[in-house]
Amino acid sequence: MTSTSGSPPPAIGTTAPSTEEAAPANPIKAGERITNLDTVRGFATLGILVMNAVAFALVTPDYFNLDAQGSNTWLDWAIGVAGEIFIDQKTMALFSMLFGVGVVVFADRAEAKGHRPAGLSMWRFALLLGIGLLHGWLWDGDVLRVYALCAPLVHLARRRNPHLLLGFGVALVLSSAVLAVALQPLIPADGAGLSDYWLDDGGDMSDTVGIFLLNDFFARSLGMMLVGVALYQLHIVQGQRPLHYYRRMAIVGLAVGLPLVVAGVALQIANDFSPDIALALEAPNTLATIPLAMAYLGLITMWNQRPPTAAHRRIQAVGRMALTNYIAHTVVGIVLFRFVLDRGDASRTAIFAFVLVMWAAQLAYSEPWLNRFRFGPLEWLWRVATYRKPQPLRRESRPPRRDEPRRRTYLAKT
Repeated sequence: MTSTSGSPPPAIGTTAPSTEEAAPANPIKAGERITNLDTVRGFATLGILVMNAVAFALVTPDYFNLDAQGSNTWLDWAIGVAGEIFIDQKTMALFSMLFGVGVVVFADRAEAKGHRPAGLSMWRFALLLGIGLLHGWLWDGDVLRVYALCAPLVHLARRRNPHLLLGFGVALVLSSAVLAVALQPLIPADGAGLSDYWLDDGGDMSDTVGIFLLNDFFARSLGMMLVGVALYQLHIVQGQRPLHYYRRMAIVGLAVGLPLVVAGVALQIANDFSPDIALALEAPNTLATIPLAMAYLGLITMWNQRPPTAAHRRIQAVGRMALTNYIAHTVVGIVLFRFVLDRGDASRTAIFAFVLVMWAAQLAYSEPWLNRFRFGPLEWLWRVATYRKPQPLRRESRPPRRDEPRRRTYLAKT
Protein backbone atom coordinates (compact mmCIF):
# COMPACT_ATOMS: atom_id res chain seq x y z
CA MET A 1 0.00 0.00 0.00
CA THR A 2 1.58 3.30 -1.07
CA SER A 3 0.47 6.88 -1.13
CA THR A 4 -0.06 8.88 -4.30
CA SER A 5 3.26 10.66 -3.72
CA GLY A 6 5.13 7.35 -3.79
CA SER A 7 6.23 7.57 -0.15
CA PRO A 8 5.22 4.92 2.40
CA PRO A 9 1.86 5.43 4.14
CA PRO A 10 1.62 6.36 7.78
CA ALA A 11 2.31 3.29 9.89
CA ILE A 12 0.32 1.85 12.71
CA GLY A 13 0.67 4.24 15.60
CA THR A 14 1.45 7.15 13.26
CA THR A 15 -1.18 9.78 12.63
CA ALA A 16 -1.74 11.25 9.21
CA PRO A 17 0.30 14.42 8.53
CA SER A 18 -1.48 17.72 8.45
CA THR A 19 -1.67 19.45 5.07
CA GLU A 20 -1.43 22.89 6.62
CA GLU A 21 1.84 24.77 6.17
CA ALA A 22 3.59 25.20 9.49
CA ALA A 23 4.83 28.51 10.84
CA PRO A 24 8.62 28.97 10.88
CA ALA A 25 9.20 27.83 14.45
CA ASN A 26 5.97 26.08 15.32
CA PRO A 27 6.25 22.87 17.38
CA ILE A 28 5.46 19.59 15.65
CA LYS A 29 1.70 19.09 15.48
CA ALA A 30 0.16 16.01 17.07
CA GLY A 31 -0.74 14.63 13.65
CA GLU A 32 2.84 14.95 12.42
CA ARG A 33 4.50 12.97 15.22
CA ILE A 34 5.89 9.54 14.47
CA THR A 35 4.80 7.75 17.60
CA ASN A 36 7.14 4.81 17.06
CA LEU A 37 10.12 7.11 17.56
CA ASP A 38 8.64 8.41 20.80
CA THR A 39 7.96 4.87 22.01
CA VAL A 40 11.46 3.59 21.24
CA ARG A 41 12.99 6.70 22.80
CA GLY A 42 10.82 6.23 25.89
CA PHE A 43 12.01 2.67 26.44
CA ALA A 44 15.63 3.71 25.79
CA THR A 45 15.39 6.59 28.27
CA LEU A 46 14.08 4.29 30.99
CA GLY A 47 16.51 1.52 30.12
CA ILE A 48 19.65 3.66 30.17
CA LEU A 49 18.98 4.47 33.84
CA VAL A 50 19.61 0.83 34.79
CA MET A 51 23.33 1.17 34.03
CA ASN A 52 23.72 4.87 34.82
CA ALA A 53 22.34 4.30 38.32
CA VAL A 54 25.24 1.92 39.00
CA ALA A 55 27.65 4.73 38.07
CA PHE A 56 25.80 7.17 40.35
CA ALA A 57 25.88 4.86 43.36
CA LEU A 58 29.10 2.85 43.11
CA VAL A 59 32.71 3.63 42.27
CA THR A 60 33.83 3.47 38.64
CA PRO A 61 35.19 -0.13 38.47
CA ASP A 62 31.85 -1.48 39.66
CA TYR A 63 30.21 -0.34 36.44
CA PHE A 64 32.46 -2.54 34.26
CA ASN A 65 33.49 -5.23 36.76
CA LEU A 66 30.63 -7.05 38.52
CA ASP A 67 33.07 -8.53 41.01
CA ALA A 68 34.55 -5.22 42.15
CA GLN A 69 31.87 -4.07 44.62
CA GLY A 70 28.13 -4.00 45.21
CA SER A 71 27.53 -7.70 44.47
CA ASN A 72 27.11 -9.20 47.94
CA THR A 73 24.16 -11.57 47.53
CA TRP A 74 22.80 -13.87 44.85
CA LEU A 75 20.17 -11.23 44.05
CA ASP A 76 22.87 -8.58 43.55
CA TRP A 77 24.62 -10.93 41.16
CA ALA A 78 21.41 -11.77 39.31
CA ILE A 79 20.62 -8.08 38.84
CA GLY A 80 24.18 -7.32 37.75
CA VAL A 81 24.33 -10.16 35.24
CA ALA A 82 20.89 -9.33 33.85
CA GLY A 83 21.99 -5.71 33.39
CA GLU A 84 25.08 -6.80 31.49
CA ILE A 85 23.13 -9.17 29.25
CA PHE A 86 20.01 -7.17 28.48
CA ILE A 87 20.80 -3.49 29.13
CA ASP A 88 24.49 -2.55 29.00
CA GLN A 89 25.31 -0.92 25.62
CA LYS A 90 21.93 -1.97 24.14
CA THR A 91 19.72 0.83 25.46
CA MET A 92 22.46 3.36 24.78
CA ALA A 93 22.55 1.98 21.24
CA LEU A 94 18.82 2.68 20.90
CA PHE A 95 19.34 6.13 22.43
CA SER A 96 22.12 6.86 19.92
CA MET A 97 20.05 5.60 16.99
CA LEU A 98 17.18 7.89 17.94
CA PHE A 99 19.56 10.82 18.37
CA GLY A 100 20.80 10.28 14.82
CA VAL A 101 17.21 10.20 13.60
CA GLY A 102 16.56 13.42 15.51
CA VAL A 103 19.42 15.16 13.70
CA VAL A 104 17.84 14.29 10.35
CA VAL A 105 14.27 15.15 11.36
CA PHE A 106 15.32 18.53 12.76
CA ALA A 107 17.34 19.44 9.65
CA ASP A 108 14.58 18.36 7.27
CA ARG A 109 11.92 20.29 9.15
CA ALA A 110 14.12 23.36 9.45
CA GLU A 111 14.73 23.32 5.70
CA ALA A 112 11.01 22.86 4.98
CA LYS A 113 10.24 25.90 7.14
CA GLY A 114 12.70 28.13 5.30
CA HIS A 115 15.58 28.02 7.79
CA ARG A 116 19.19 27.31 6.91
CA PRO A 117 19.44 23.75 8.27
CA ALA A 118 23.24 23.65 8.54
CA GLY A 119 23.63 26.86 10.53
CA LEU A 120 20.66 26.20 12.78
CA SER A 121 21.72 22.61 13.40
CA MET A 122 25.31 23.55 14.28
CA TRP A 123 24.04 26.17 16.72
CA ARG A 124 21.75 23.55 18.24
CA PHE A 125 24.67 21.12 18.61
CA ALA A 126 26.74 23.84 20.28
CA LEU A 127 23.94 24.38 22.77
CA LEU A 128 23.80 20.63 23.42
CA LEU A 129 27.54 20.67 24.08
CA GLY A 130 26.96 23.42 26.63
CA ILE A 131 24.23 21.36 28.30
CA GLY A 132 26.58 18.39 28.31
CA LEU A 133 29.40 20.39 29.89
CA LEU A 134 27.09 21.52 32.69
CA HIS A 135 25.78 17.97 33.12
CA GLY A 136 29.35 16.64 33.05
CA TRP A 137 30.26 18.98 35.89
CA LEU A 138 27.63 17.17 37.95
CA TRP A 139 28.45 13.65 36.70
CA ASP A 140 31.43 12.56 34.61
CA GLY A 141 29.41 9.87 32.82
CA ASP A 142 27.55 12.42 30.69
CA VAL A 143 26.96 11.28 27.09
CA LEU A 144 25.61 14.57 25.70
CA ARG A 145 29.13 15.91 25.07
CA VAL A 146 29.94 12.90 22.91
CA TYR A 147 26.62 13.26 21.07
CA ALA A 148 27.18 16.96 20.44
CA LEU A 149 30.64 16.33 18.97
CA CYS A 150 29.40 13.49 16.76
CA ALA A 151 26.28 15.32 15.58
CA PRO A 152 27.93 17.53 12.90
CA LEU A 153 29.26 14.40 11.18
CA VAL A 154 25.79 12.86 11.26
CA HIS A 155 24.32 16.05 9.80
CA LEU A 156 26.83 16.04 6.95
CA ALA A 157 26.20 12.35 6.22
CA ARG A 158 22.41 12.39 6.57
CA ARG A 159 21.67 12.20 2.83
CA ARG A 160 24.20 9.54 1.93
CA ASN A 161 23.13 6.14 0.67
CA PRO A 162 21.50 4.31 3.60
CA HIS A 163 23.33 1.07 2.89
CA LEU A 164 26.65 2.93 2.94
CA LEU A 165 25.69 4.57 6.25
CA LEU A 166 24.61 1.23 7.66
CA GLY A 167 27.88 -0.43 6.68
CA PHE A 168 30.01 2.40 8.02
CA GLY A 169 28.02 2.56 11.26
CA VAL A 170 28.33 -1.16 11.87
CA ALA A 171 32.07 -0.99 11.12
CA LEU A 172 32.55 1.76 13.69
CA VAL A 173 30.78 -0.26 16.39
CA LEU A 174 32.74 -3.39 15.53
CA SER A 175 36.00 -1.42 15.65
CA SER A 176 35.56 -1.17 19.41
CA ALA A 177 35.39 -4.96 19.73
CA VAL A 178 38.41 -5.45 17.47
CA LEU A 179 40.44 -2.88 19.38
CA ALA A 180 39.53 -4.47 22.71
CA VAL A 181 40.94 -7.83 21.61
CA ALA A 182 43.99 -6.24 19.95
CA LEU A 183 44.95 -4.20 23.01
CA GLN A 184 44.43 -6.91 25.66
CA PRO A 185 47.96 -8.39 25.27
CA LEU A 186 49.38 -4.97 26.20
CA ILE A 187 47.75 -5.12 29.66
CA PRO A 188 50.13 -6.52 32.33
CA ALA A 189 48.98 -9.56 34.29
CA ASP A 190 48.72 -7.50 37.48
CA GLY A 191 46.35 -5.06 35.76
CA ALA A 192 48.71 -2.11 35.96
CA GLY A 193 47.31 0.72 33.85
CA LEU A 194 43.71 -0.45 34.02
CA SER A 195 43.13 2.21 36.66
CA ASP A 196 39.55 2.65 37.84
CA TYR A 197 38.23 1.15 34.63
CA TRP A 198 38.55 -2.28 36.23
CA LEU A 199 40.29 -2.13 39.62
CA ASP A 200 39.83 -0.12 42.81
CA ASP A 201 43.60 0.21 43.12
CA GLY A 202 44.60 0.10 39.46
CA GLY A 203 46.88 3.14 39.62
CA ASP A 204 47.12 5.63 36.81
CA MET A 205 45.34 4.81 33.56
CA SER A 206 47.68 3.74 30.75
CA ASP A 207 47.55 5.16 27.25
CA THR A 208 46.39 1.74 26.05
CA VAL A 209 43.25 1.79 28.18
CA GLY A 210 42.67 5.46 27.45
CA ILE A 211 42.76 4.82 23.70
CA PHE A 212 40.33 1.93 24.07
CA LEU A 213 37.84 3.95 26.12
CA LEU A 214 38.02 7.01 23.87
CA ASN A 215 37.44 4.93 20.76
CA ASP A 216 34.71 2.93 22.48
CA PHE A 217 32.69 5.98 23.53
CA PHE A 218 32.89 7.77 20.20
CA ALA A 219 32.86 4.80 17.81
CA ARG A 220 29.81 3.18 19.36
CA SER A 221 27.93 6.46 19.63
CA LEU A 222 28.65 7.69 16.11
CA GLY A 223 28.24 4.21 14.66
CA MET A 224 24.76 3.74 16.12
CA MET A 225 23.75 7.27 15.07
CA LEU A 226 24.62 6.41 11.48
CA VAL A 227 22.74 3.12 11.79
CA GLY A 228 19.75 5.10 13.04
CA VAL A 229 19.91 7.48 10.05
CA ALA A 230 20.07 4.50 7.68
CA LEU A 231 17.08 2.82 9.34
CA TYR A 232 15.17 6.10 9.10
CA GLN A 233 15.89 6.40 5.38
CA LEU A 234 14.79 2.80 4.93
CA HIS A 235 11.51 3.49 6.81
CA ILE A 236 12.33 0.88 9.46
CA VAL A 237 12.67 2.85 12.68
CA GLN A 238 9.41 4.72 12.02
CA GLY A 239 7.44 1.48 12.20
CA GLN A 240 6.41 1.64 8.53
CA ARG A 241 7.30 -1.92 7.59
CA PRO A 242 4.82 -4.81 7.90
CA LEU A 243 4.43 -6.55 11.22
CA HIS A 244 6.18 -9.73 10.05
CA TYR A 245 9.29 -7.68 9.21
CA TYR A 246 9.68 -6.60 12.84
CA ARG A 247 8.87 -10.07 14.11
CA ARG A 248 11.68 -11.51 11.99
CA MET A 249 14.01 -8.69 13.10
CA ALA A 250 13.33 -9.53 16.76
CA ILE A 251 13.82 -13.28 16.32
CA VAL A 252 17.07 -12.98 14.36
CA GLY A 253 18.47 -10.27 16.64
CA LEU A 254 17.81 -12.29 19.78
CA ALA A 255 19.13 -15.49 18.21
CA VAL A 256 22.41 -13.80 17.26
CA GLY A 257 22.88 -11.38 20.13
CA LEU A 258 21.91 -13.33 23.23
CA PRO A 259 24.39 -16.24 22.79
CA LEU A 260 27.22 -13.73 22.21
CA VAL A 261 26.59 -11.64 25.30
CA VAL A 262 25.79 -14.62 27.52
CA ALA A 263 29.06 -16.28 26.47
CA GLY A 264 30.99 -13.10 27.20
CA VAL A 265 29.55 -12.69 30.71
CA ALA A 266 29.99 -16.41 31.44
CA LEU A 267 33.67 -16.22 30.47
CA GLN A 268 34.19 -13.16 32.64
CA ILE A 269 32.72 -15.00 35.62
CA ALA A 270 34.72 -18.15 34.84
CA ASN A 271 37.92 -16.08 34.79
CA ASP A 272 37.02 -14.30 38.06
CA PHE A 273 37.04 -10.95 36.25
CA SER A 274 40.80 -11.16 35.93
CA PRO A 275 42.74 -8.25 34.41
CA ASP A 276 43.82 -10.78 31.76
CA ILE A 277 40.37 -10.51 30.17
CA ALA A 278 39.37 -6.97 31.17
CA LEU A 279 39.32 -5.60 27.62
CA ALA A 280 39.05 -8.71 25.47
CA LEU A 281 35.85 -10.01 27.02
CA GLU A 282 34.09 -6.70 26.45
CA ALA A 283 34.14 -7.69 22.77
CA PRO A 284 31.26 -10.23 22.90
CA ASN A 285 28.98 -7.63 24.50
CA THR A 286 29.91 -5.09 21.84
CA LEU A 287 29.38 -7.61 19.03
CA ALA A 288 25.94 -8.38 20.48
CA THR A 289 24.94 -4.73 20.73
CA ILE A 290 23.62 -4.20 17.21
CA PRO A 291 21.70 -7.51 16.95
CA LEU A 292 20.05 -6.96 20.33
CA ALA A 293 19.32 -3.29 19.65
CA MET A 294 17.61 -4.34 16.42
CA ALA A 295 15.71 -7.04 18.29
CA TYR A 296 14.52 -4.49 20.84
CA LEU A 297 13.52 -2.14 18.04
CA GLY A 298 11.47 -4.94 16.50
CA LEU A 299 9.80 -5.88 19.79
CA ILE A 300 9.01 -2.28 20.71
CA THR A 301 7.60 -1.58 17.25
CA MET A 302 5.35 -4.62 17.40
CA TRP A 303 4.06 -3.44 20.77
CA ASN A 304 3.57 0.08 19.44
CA GLN A 305 1.51 -1.28 16.53
CA ARG A 306 -1.09 -2.62 18.93
CA PRO A 307 -4.18 -0.51 19.69
CA PRO A 308 -3.04 2.47 21.80
CA THR A 309 -3.43 2.21 25.56
CA ALA A 310 -2.54 4.31 28.59
CA ALA A 311 0.78 2.45 28.73
CA HIS A 312 1.62 3.55 25.17
CA ARG A 313 0.85 7.16 25.98
CA ARG A 314 2.96 7.14 29.12
CA ILE A 315 5.98 5.53 27.45
CA GLN A 316 5.74 7.95 24.52
CA ALA A 317 5.54 10.88 26.91
CA VAL A 318 8.75 9.74 28.60
CA GLY A 319 10.37 9.65 25.16
CA ARG A 320 9.15 13.12 24.24
CA MET A 321 10.76 14.41 27.45
CA ALA A 322 13.94 12.37 27.03
CA LEU A 323 16.38 15.22 27.76
CA THR A 324 14.51 16.34 30.88
CA ASN A 325 14.15 12.78 32.13
CA TYR A 326 17.80 11.91 31.40
CA ILE A 327 19.05 14.92 33.38
CA ALA A 328 16.54 14.16 36.15
CA HIS A 329 18.08 10.69 36.50
CA THR A 330 21.43 12.28 37.25
CA VAL A 331 20.20 15.01 39.60
CA VAL A 332 18.17 12.63 41.76
CA GLY A 333 20.75 9.83 41.59
CA ILE A 334 23.74 12.00 42.50
CA VAL A 335 21.90 13.73 45.36
CA LEU A 336 20.70 10.41 46.78
CA PHE A 337 23.79 8.25 46.38
CA ARG A 338 26.54 10.81 46.94
CA PHE A 339 25.05 13.35 49.34
CA VAL A 340 22.26 11.64 51.28
CA LEU A 341 24.18 8.33 51.24
CA ASP A 342 27.89 7.62 50.83
CA ARG A 343 29.05 6.55 47.39
CA GLY A 344 29.82 2.85 47.30
CA ASP A 345 27.54 1.84 50.16
CA ALA A 346 24.52 0.74 48.11
CA SER A 347 24.07 -2.79 46.81
CA ARG A 348 22.95 -3.56 43.28
CA THR A 349 19.58 -4.63 44.69
CA ALA A 350 19.12 -1.24 46.36
CA ILE A 351 20.18 0.52 43.18
CA PHE A 352 17.60 -1.40 41.17
CA ALA A 353 14.93 -0.44 43.69
CA PHE A 354 15.88 3.20 43.01
CA VAL A 355 15.53 2.52 39.27
CA LEU A 356 12.01 1.15 39.75
CA VAL A 357 10.99 4.22 41.76
CA MET A 358 12.39 6.57 39.10
CA TRP A 359 10.59 4.63 36.36
CA ALA A 360 7.31 4.90 38.24
CA ALA A 361 7.80 8.62 38.82
CA GLN A 362 8.65 9.44 35.20
CA LEU A 363 5.83 7.30 33.83
CA ALA A 364 3.51 9.10 36.25
CA TYR A 365 4.49 12.73 35.58
CA SER A 366 5.56 12.85 31.91
CA GLU A 367 2.11 12.46 30.36
CA PRO A 368 0.32 14.91 32.68
CA TRP A 369 3.06 17.46 32.03
CA LEU A 370 2.69 17.12 28.26
CA ASN A 371 -1.09 17.33 28.58
CA ARG A 372 -0.56 20.87 29.84
CA PHE A 373 2.64 21.88 28.09
CA ARG A 374 4.01 21.38 24.58
CA PHE A 375 7.50 20.32 25.67
CA GLY A 376 9.44 19.10 28.66
CA PRO A 377 11.10 21.97 30.54
CA LEU A 378 14.63 21.34 29.27
CA GLU A 379 13.38 20.60 25.76
CA TRP A 380 11.60 23.98 25.79
CA LEU A 381 14.69 25.84 27.03
CA TRP A 382 16.80 24.17 24.34
CA ARG A 383 14.24 25.17 21.74
CA VAL A 384 14.10 28.80 22.93
CA ALA A 385 17.91 29.00 22.79
CA THR A 386 17.97 27.34 19.36
CA TYR A 387 15.59 29.82 17.74
CA ARG A 388 16.73 32.70 20.00
CA LYS A 389 13.22 33.92 20.60
CA PRO A 390 10.30 32.99 22.88
CA GLN A 391 8.53 29.74 22.05
CA PRO A 392 5.04 28.62 23.11
CA LEU A 393 5.07 26.32 26.12
CA ARG A 394 1.58 26.07 27.56
CA ARG A 395 -1.03 24.33 25.44
CA GLU A 396 -3.83 26.54 24.20
CA SER A 397 -6.49 23.94 24.92
CA ARG A 398 -6.70 20.79 26.96
CA PRO A 399 -6.12 17.39 25.29
CA PRO A 400 -9.13 15.12 24.79
CA ARG A 401 -10.23 13.05 27.76
CA ARG A 402 -9.86 9.30 27.56
CA ASP A 403 -13.57 8.88 26.83
CA GLU A 404 -13.45 11.36 23.92
CA PRO A 405 -12.59 10.33 20.35
CA ARG A 406 -9.00 10.81 19.26
CA ARG A 407 -7.50 11.51 15.86
CA ARG A 408 -7.94 8.54 13.55
CA THR A 409 -4.81 6.59 12.64
CA TYR A 410 -4.02 4.75 9.44
CA LEU A 411 -3.11 1.09 9.72
CA ALA A 412 -0.43 -0.47 7.59
CA LYS A 413 -1.18 -3.89 6.10
CA THR A 414 0.72 -6.78 7.57
